Amino acid sequence: MSETTALSLTRQAIVIALVVGGPMLVLSLVVGLVISIFQTTTQLNEQTLTFVPKIVAVAVAALIFGPFMLQTLLRFASGILGNLSGYLH
Repeated sequence: MSETTALSLTRQAIVIALVVGGPMLVLSLVVGLVISIFQTTTQLNEQTLTFVPKIVAVAVAALIFGPFMLQTLLRFASGILGNLSGYLH
């Protein structure tokens, strides 16, 4: 395997990781920001108020974006495994 091939595979893996994890991370960020603004305006400092909505939001995002994430990962893995003999030379 040449250096350019290894760098290309690494770049693809990083992009896939960002695309797969991005929707859940962005949704968690938005929910956390909304809850923080709510806590600031009401001066309510309850720790469980920050975690429970984020967990629910991430679970909902996993249900909604799950097929897309699975399809993306399967496409990447099948591309890697399909070209495995080419990478070994």
